[in-house]
Amino acid sequence: MTSLAVLLDDALTTATELPGGHQIPDPYAVQREVVDLRLARGETIAGVKLGLTSKAKMQQMGVDSVIWGWLTDAMRIEDGGVLDLAARIHPKVEPEVAFLVRDGAVAAVAPALEVIDSRWLDFKFTLDEVIADNTSAAGFVVGSWQPLPSGLGDLEVRLLLDDEVAETGSTAAILGDPLTAFAEALRLAGTLEDDWIVLAGAATAAVRVGPGQSVRVEVAGLGAASLKASS
Repeated sequence: MTSLAVLLDDALTTATELPGGHQIPDPYAVQREVVDLRLARGETIAGVKLGLTSKAKMQQMGVDSVIWGWLTDAMRIEDGGVLDLAARIHPKVEPEVAFLVRDGAVAAVAPALEVIDSRWLDFKFTLDEVIADNTSAAGFVVGSWQPLPSGLGDLEVRLLLDDEVAETGSTAAILGDPLTAFAEALRLAGTLEDDWIVLAGAATAAVRVGPGQSVRVEVAGLGAASLKASS
């Protein structure tokens, strides 16, 4: 176990920021160690998530491919449930599309929210640092599962904060089509287990969430999902 994995895990469990500036030869190896520490505490793998799935995010980070991380059962928040801010450092929420896996393929689709919460100081990090930090994974909400529609490539997405529209976008922002993101998740992870969830990536910019605020994602044709931050 590397010392950096332990530092990142300590930052996670104590909700304290970790100064950056680390040289990380193999960030995905550190990421796996971070996740293994969570599994050792009794968590189980619930799926995978993608990051940097928009061209704007790729250009911002100076890369031409997506990154990925792991979801665990402890990250899951029930639809309409409460996000515990006491366990977070500087949480933000993104609207996403989620896929349910069966036999290595898409069995169902749902609107989703991802909670991201970088353990790095001031939410500033290099590409290697965010990968090592399990791509800022902190929580997720999945709405009602729906059969896969004929098209996912250009559905309107709205992110509401306290019932006011905070961001609007389209599923086209997710690699042109969220199904492309699913294929990338399968390629990157190597295998996707039955009943795992794949979060395809953000359809809009992330929004900071504060005490007592409610957050809702609406995806045209798919429905909605929501959470409420603790006060």
